[in-house]
Parts: sequence; structure tokens; C-alpha cells
Amino acid sequence: MSWPRLVALVALCSARALADEVDDAALADEATDKSVEVHAFVSQGFILSTKNEYLAKSKHGSFEFTEVGINFTKPIGDDLRVGIQLFGHELGPLGNYQPEFDWFYIDYRFRDWLGIRMGRTKMPFGLYNEFNDIDVARVPILLPQSIYPVDHREFLFAQTGAELYGDVPLGPLGGLEYRLYGGTVFAEVPTEPAPGVTVTDFSVPYVAGGRLTWETPLDGLHAGGSAQWLRFDTDYGLSPEVLAAFQGAGLLPAGSTSPLAVKFRVQRWIASLQYAAHDLDISAEYSRWTGEFDSLAPLIFPPHTVNERYYAMVSYRLASWFTPGVYYSVLYPNVKDRHGREAYQHDVAATVRYDLNAHWVLKLEGHIMHGTAALDNEELNDGKPASALAPDWGVFLIKTTAYF
Repeated sequence: MSWPRLVALVALCSARALADEVDDAALADEATDKSVEVHAFVSQGFILSTKNEYLAKSKHGSFEFTEVGINFTKPIGDDLRVGIQLFGHELGPLGNYQPEFDWFYIDYRFRDWLGIRMGRTKMPFGLYNEFNDIDVARVPILLPQSIYPVDHREFLFAQTGAELYGDVPLGPLGGLEYRLYGGTVFAEVPTEPAPGVTVTDFSVPYVAGGRLTWETPLDGLHAGGSAQWLRFDTDYGLSPEVLAAFQGAGLLPAGSTSPLAVKFRVQRWIASLQYAAHDLDISAEYSRWTGEFDSLAPLIFPPHTVNERYYAMVSYRLASWFTPGVYYSVLYPNVKDRHGREAYQHDVAATVRYDLNAHWVLKLEGHIMHGTAALDNEELNDGKPASALAPDWGVFLIKTTAYF
């Protein structure tokens, strides 16, 4: 179904629901509390980079940076709530305006300390993962990419399953918020990784995790920790020529066959600290992601790798219409190897946000980059290895969002 037809169908359903709601409200006088909430946004961005392509073919400037979404939420009774969001985007080679159900849920709150959501729910990881689809809820155009990589959104934003959540008061010590979830991630089959190699099967058997946040007695100060476990199962079909070449080079044992089954387990955690009060927002997060491959080809798929990721960010609302912000973000794909431009990426970013009116935001952002660890050298950068790309480069972005 095309994107316009899908939006039209949901809009029609919403219109019928709204009509029904008006009739119910006339009878029960509950229109304010029980009405359908409808929100939408349209974003258009521009990316210009120097020396290296970043997120899109950006060295000559790219408008392939678009997001559009519409969501509907409705309370049913006092404790039950349902919601859904349709989303489409384009970011260089990603998205291509394909519509998707970004999130949807049934939410029932038993008590303040216990609720359950079922459906496709946003994964609570760190301070900002749940705001990846809400440009107007943050200052930067790109969140710190060491921890919130926008080109990994398909795997990191939401999961299909169930979630338990709640708030636990601690009296003079503040309070705790907890989130626990488990399910799976449905994603596109990866593209062909190399000539003679195809992906014949791909799945995510499980994803599970949680977040615990302490609302301290100091107004605006929050501390928390998040953790997640997931696994990717991939079968790689190898042509007879590739299979023979791998065996001859000692990359695969003699007698091995195609397809090559690979299990990739990921464990990641993050420690978070934020102070947000009186127009000032300061946050810092430190994270490690551990990847473990299980396959017959350990020389191709290393059994154990640990990433190190962290950032510090600050913004200050100088006026109701103007908020500047800066951050410093660092990524090391392998904590045991920090040498060479491909082994790190440092990112110093500065943003200015203009709230032009109550429904329209404009942002300008610049990045000074050192290192190439997060650059795409397959679909972008002409296949050059990260070690051959320019170590020092920059990015400039413009993004405007209209919303209601």
C-alpha cells in the first residue's frame, strides 16, 4: 500500500473515531477527557560535508534528510490507552519514504508502580533514545552519534513485545522510575555484503532490557542506568568460488558448506546523568557495547569486541525563541585498538535552535570531526576503507520542522 493511501486510510479511521467520539461526548459529556489526540510533523533537512560523505552523498550537499509522521492516541476508560504512529523518512540510502508503523501500543496502568504496554514500543535506552522521532523535543539536529547513531535507528529505536513500567516514590530521597521490556526487532534483510555473498536468512530472536532512573531530591537532577541484550542470526550464502577461496585462505575450515550461519550477540549498557532546570540542560552519558560472534569463521567475524562511547552536552534557553547548545561525542569501536583514524571518531557539535512560532522550528548545526570510525564505506564513500578517508572533516546541517 502506498504512503498516501495508508495515511488516507488511517485518517479515515480517525475521522470515524472522532465522529463517534463527538456523538458519545454529546451523550456523556466526556469529550475533553476521551477524545482522540492527533499529532503530526514534517521535517526537511540539508546536509553538507567536507572531504567525506556522511549519512548521504553530502560532499556536494544533500536534501536526502526528510521525516514525516502522524500519530493518534486515545484513552479508553481511566487506565487503558492505545496509540499508533505512521512514519516515513529518507536519510541518504536509508528509508526511501517507505511507510511503517513506527510504534503502536496498548497501555494499561494497574497502579502508579505497575503498568504494562504491549505492541511495538520505544526502547528506553539512555536519556534520548525515545526522542529520536521527536525533533522538536531536543536542541541538536543529530543527537550525539556515539550513542544514538541515526543510521542504526531500525535496530535501536523500538521493539515488538511487551514492557513493564512504573514509578516508586522514595519520600525525601526522591523517586525511582523503572522500565523492563522484552520481544524482538523486525528489520529489513541486510544488503549483499560482497560479490558472491548473499544474505539468505536474517532474524532477531530476542531483545530484552531495562532502564532505572533516580529522580533525586535536587530539582532537575536525574541519574540512571540502562542495559540491553539482543541477538542477530544471519545465514550467508557463499558462491562456490567464494567458499573455495575462504577455505584456501584458511578463513573457513575444510569441508564447510554454504550457507554460513553467524550468530551475533550484543550486550550494551549506559550510565546517564542529567540536570534540566531553569532553562539549563546539562547531560552526560558513558556506554560500552560488547559484540560477540559465533561462527565457523572467527578470522572474518571476531569473537569478542568492546566499543567505548560517551558524550557531554549542554544547552541554555536564552529566550523563548532561541536556544543554543553544544556537545562533545567520542566513539572507539574497539577499546583495545585506539590508533589510526579508523579506530576513533571525535565529534564537536554546536547548534542554534529558533522557535519561529508555536508550530515551527528551525535549526542550524555544525560539526568538527576527527576520525572516521563511524563512516559508511559501503554505500557511501565509494567503497574506500575507513583508513583511507580524510581524518579531519566537517559537517553542516539545516533542519526545519513543522508540527501540531
